[in-house]
Amino acid sequence: MSRTHDAPPTGLSAAQLPVVLLPVGLDDEALDACLGALDAATPAGARVWLGDDAQAGPRGAAVIEHWIARTPLQAHYTRRQRSVGEVAHLDELLAACGDADVAVLAPDAIVSAGWLQQLAACFARDASIASATPWSNAGEAAAWPRIGEVEAAPDDLGRLAAACAAMPPLHPELPAAVGHAVVLRGSARRRAGGLDPDSYGSWYAALTDLSLRLSGLGWRNALCETAYVARPCEGVPRDGDLDVLAARWPAWHARLAQFLMDDPLRAARAQLAGLLATIEPTPQRDLFAGTARSDA
Repeated sequence: MSRTHDAPPTGLSAAQLPVVLLPVGLDDEALDACLGALDAATPAGARVWLGDDAQAGPRGAAVIEHWIARTPLQAHYTRRQRSVGEVAHLDELLAACGDADVAVLAPDAIVSAGWLQQLAACFARDASIASATPWSNAGEAAAWPRIGEVEAAPDDLGRLAAACAAMPPLHPELPAAVGHAVVLRGSARRRAGGLDPDSYGSWYAALTDLSLRLSGLGWRNALCETAYVARPCEGVPRDGDLDVLAARWPAWHARLAQFLMDDPLRAARAQLAGLLATIEPTPQRDLFAGTARSDA
């Protein structure tokens, strides 16, 4: 089945969109699904970097090899011989991207149509935004339809993506970026010092720490309410990560708890639900049509 890719609303070419950074995980089925969704929902020619911290097994390696051979995206794959850990590896990859804006995806994320263009447009609208997080069924503060709850991924991602695209782009503040999918502004990330692999073992905690440092320097961690990325579960901290966050940022846990209780995005959630009700279901199609999958 043929696929079409809309031009980015920012006027950028596909090659000028943020670099997509996908850390490869242990689950080759999740990797297969993630890569299939990337092909279906990302403009041809967009840059994608698969970074493997010695995680992929034989079947995962086969999935990557077949996908890179056939994807319309500008794909690059690197693999470490020995694992250095999730945060250290991501920090290494982000540092290699320099001042480029980077969209970091969870290894089990399922992107929807227009996701990368909408995130780029969010950055283009407001230079104070250092991180932009889309809605997700497993997005904690950015969760939809209910804040802080993990819902099943929607059956009709195309319909939900269309509803998100119709939302007014106000980009309200989040307590911190969320790890299902986040675009980081390269210049802001470098000024904040990147990730802290010496203190944190999880992307969940390291991203929260980075977000709080960015906020302290005057940048914003914003919701991109015009985009949606699904995920089967929320990210989790490693042992000790929350203790480090609490020691370094004493007000953090109370701030997050207050945000979850008050739900200042309640009206935006209701508006998205209303828009979704006005959009006809999209025809069923094979999400992985045209992608290379391996049965190895």
